[in-house]
Amino acid sequence: MSGPPPGVRTTPPPDTEATRVVLIRHGESACNVAGVVGGHTGCTGLSPRGRLEASALCTRLLETSELAGTDGLYASVLARARETASIIAPGVGGQLAATDCDLCELHPGDADGLSWDEFRTTYGEPDWDEDPDALVAPGGESWTGFVTRASAAVERLAHAHQGGLVVVVCHGGVIEATMLRFLPVAAHRGRLRLPTDYTSLTEWELGPFGWRLVRYNDAAHLRVLDRESRGPQQAQSPQQAQSPQQA
Repeated sequence: MSGPPPGVRTTPPPDTEATRVVLIRHGESACNVAGVVGGHTGCTGLSPRGRLEASALCTRLLETSELAGTDGLYASVLARARETASIIAPGVGGQLAATDCDLCELHPGDADGLSWDEFRTTYGEPDWDEDPDALVAPGGESWTGFVTRASAAVERLAHAHQGGLVVVVCHGGVIEATMLRFLPVAAHRGRLRLPTDYTSLTEWELGPFGWRLVRYNDAAHLRVLDRESRGPQQAQSPQQAQSPQQA
């Protein structure tokens, strides 16, 4: 029995020869908890919670083998991404991550290492929704420049591993940059405000018809961690879980 013509299919057929690119946001970072601008200087790695998140992801990957056969593991050079990559490495074949500065979060320039209160005092409050070409600080990047740089880095890795599986440990901004470049939202220049969880997986496929988003913000492994942190005394009843305030 024949299927619908390609031009009117609502879901495309599987592409067994597509290149898979899985983007993993790093775990919670120490600079995030401390309220510090986390560039090359300000980033000091993961928080204790962030290490637990990365370990939970590694356990999941070992149990499911969903990223078995990874051709390349990459990470940004920032400490929070490198540390996350080292923790999850056993779940992707045990290989060491190759680092690439083009996979970093937006470069903050002279604001690197400042507290966010110091940032506001020194540089005010730039608004990338109003002016995405504004530099975050002297020596730093604009939102437009960052999106171009980060998305190009991901595309470069995809072409370097054509037909394979690439795992990239990066940042929420990098994931959003791929959305802006790989999905048909070219007219939108500001931020998408995506709620990307720590250590979540976002997966793309690159095939003959371009990029296809397979999954976004897959953080199922964090549910166990959250239950453990709440403890049995804080567990919700089914009635509480369905309350209108939590819908």
